[in-house]
Amino acid sequence: MKRSRLHGQHAQLGATFEEITDWEIPAHYGDVAAEHRAVRQTVGIADLSHRGKIRVTGEDRVKWLQSVISNDILPLQPGQGRYSSLLTHKGKMVTYFRLYMQTEAVMLEDVGEIGETTFQALRKFLLYGTKAKMENCAESWGLLLISGPKAPHVVQSAFGVDVTDLKPVDFVTAQIGGHHALVLHTEETGEVDIEVLLPTDSLLTAWTSTMQAGDKFGIKAIGTHAREALRLEAGLPKAGPDLNEKIVPPEANLEEKAFSLNKGCYPGQEVVARMDTYGNVRRKLVGLVLRDSVVPPHGAKLYNGDREVGWISSAVRSPQLNKVVAFGFPLRDFSKPATELTVEFDGGRHPATIQTLPFYTKQ
Repeated sequence: MKRSRLHGQHAQLGATFEEITDWEIPAHYGDVAAEHRAVRQTVGIADLSHRGKIRVTGEDRVKWLQSVISNDILPLQPGQGRYSSLLTHKGKMVTYFRLYMQTEAVMLEDVGEIGETTFQALRKFLLYGTKAKMENCAESWGLLLISGPKAPHVVQSAFGVDVTDLKPVDFVTAQIGGHHALVLHTEETGEVDIEVLLPTDSLLTAWTSTMQAGDKFGIKAIGTHAREALRLEAGLPKAGPDLNEKIVPPEANLEEKAFSLNKGCYPGQEVVARMDTYGNVRRKLVGLVLRDSVVPPHGAKLYNGDREVGWISSAVRSPQLNKVVAFGFPLRDFSKPATELTVEFDGGRHPATIQTLPFYTKQ
């Protein structure tokens, strides 16, 4: 079982741990509602060091990535980032990640907890003679998420970095604990989300500095349970439960975000382009609000009457709405807002209504 360098800090804060992709990570710190409230009202910090992280170097790094991933990265300048995916030849999503352009390297960060998936999938495309090298940074680099209305103040105080005008997926650099770090503007909770990506030797320094800077705002450590609630409320799908080889990117509303229709060939490009041309997307990612208080499991079936029309990919009780909310993938004809469906689990059918995403937007 792998552990973050911050495992001791989490334990001191009273964390209850769970296992995800061979990592032991904090599920919560005793009060999920308080963790959720901290992010929505002030600031919270989460340790995402278990996420997949890859560093690509070599003179062919951009050319090679451009040829295999679904988005166009040629226009990116150092300090800029972009979402992308890696598709099968049938257009299905193998992985979903954010890519950050540096002067001498390209960093990739998985959006979701999918372990080695991205590294192993990309490695198959790294052919002999290509002047590019992939470094698996899953354990050698750490990752912190600082979220909430006060996140920019905390980051400025802790690291001397101004992120107030930073566009989503772009980044600035900083020196933290004697190491070069990337300070990234990401999208995880629907609030201001700043991530700090840096070598693990500086992870404790970064965590301690953030906790000290956030103390006056009542900063709280955030576990998986609160993060999942925040993510679903914000309408943000992730690799693993939502984005996987059942799905093509247009079905997940990722137009103009995770794939390009005009950059040229890449695996799966013809399928995605054909869907765009003919508008024949079979399914659509939707939000669902359940009337009952029970949270359905991943994969629970969606019904319209007696007809099976799709499945639930993620679900959680929303502290913001005080209701159970979910992401689902019904057939296109059953994806309009206000459509009534039922979810089958625990031997029964539970009413659900489709609602426009996101469930929550910050005021």
